[in-house]
Amino acid sequence: MTRQAEQTRGMKSNWQHWQALAQAEIEATLAALPQPLREQAEKLPVTFEKVPNAGLQAEGIEADVLGLFTGAEFADTGAVALPPQITLFLENLWDFAGENERVFTAEVRTTFLHELGHYLGLDEDDLTERGLD
Repeated sequence: MTRQAEQTRGMKSNWQHWQALAQAEIEATLAALPQPLREQAEKLPVTFEKVPNAGLQAEGIEADVLGLFTGAEFADTGAVALPPQITLFLENLWDFAGENERVFTAEVRTTFLHELGHYLGLDEDDLTERGLD
C-alpha cells in the first residue's frame, strides 16, 4: 500500500476522532474570542468534509484547500440564497499537518480564524497581516 493510501485509510478509519478534535479546537477558539465577536461567530455553522467535492473543484476550488467560507459576509444586508458557513477539509488539514495531531489542531484553529475573517469582511491581505494565511 502506498503512503498516500495509508494516510487516506488512517483518516477514514479515524474520521470521528478527527471531527471531535476539530470541533474541540473550534469550541476552544470561540471561547477565547471577545464576547461581541464570539456571539456572531457562534451563529456561523462549521461543517467538516474530507476534501472538496467534485462540484467545488469544478467551480475552481483547489483540491488541497484547507477551508472555505461561503455565503454573505456579516456586514452584507438583504436577501441571500444561502446562509453563510465555514467548511473545513479535515483530510487536507491532516496532510498539511504532516500527520501530527498537535499541528493538526493548530491548523484547524488558524484555518477557522482565517475563514471567520472572510465572514467578517477581511480579504487575503488583511488576513496575512494578522498571521492567518
